[in-house]
Amino acid sequence: MKTFSIFRLTGRLLLVGAGLLVLFQTAYSQTPAKRKLMADRSKSTITYAMSHPMHSFEGVSHDVACVMVMDEAGKIESVAAVAKVSSFDSQNANRDSHALETLEALKYPKVTFAANDVQQQGNNLIIKGNLTFHGVTKPVVIQGTRQDENGQTTVRGDFQIRLSDYKVERPSLMMVPVNEEVKLTFNMVFRTTAS
Repeated sequence: MKTFSIFRLTGRLLLVGAGLLVLFQTAYSQTPAKRKLMADRSKSTITYAMSHPMHSFEGVSHDVACVMVMDEAGKIESVAAVAKVSSFDSQNANRDSHALETLEALKYPKVTFAANDVQQQGNNLIIKGNLTFHGVTKPVVIQGTRQDENGQTTVRGDFQIRLSDYKVERPSLMMVPVNEEVKLTFNMVFRTTAS
């Protein structure tokens, strides 16, 4: 009777051991993981360009937080970025101060973008996502490029928005408002290899 119990116990232990082996092989298989990369803030920028009948001007933010997720093959799967409205500098303190008032920066302090649809052909990208600006979220499609060299990936692109789409009152100079369209340009640099 004791031998029967030992064989039974041994059989059960073998079954449990085999089950654990299968479980650990599945959990720790060599499936490559996705990589989450943070943009290098010292090299990444977002720039807006606006025009007025009397002149054109730009404002640049060097304080951009951006994260990109790449699959095991190096394809960009998603991207998200955020910049403080107050971080844009047009080299004119009066204009920047007026912009903060017009954009209600205390109420809407950030501009954000998030995309889960990134298509790539060669170095060309089509990025479809949502831009949230002045409390309004709208879908945008961005044409961009990707360049991989020297252990980093650089993603560049631009797109236009209309101020009225985001419920922003157009600022005026000498009672003449700026043009409706604003061009946004970005340059994001991600380190892809360990230094």
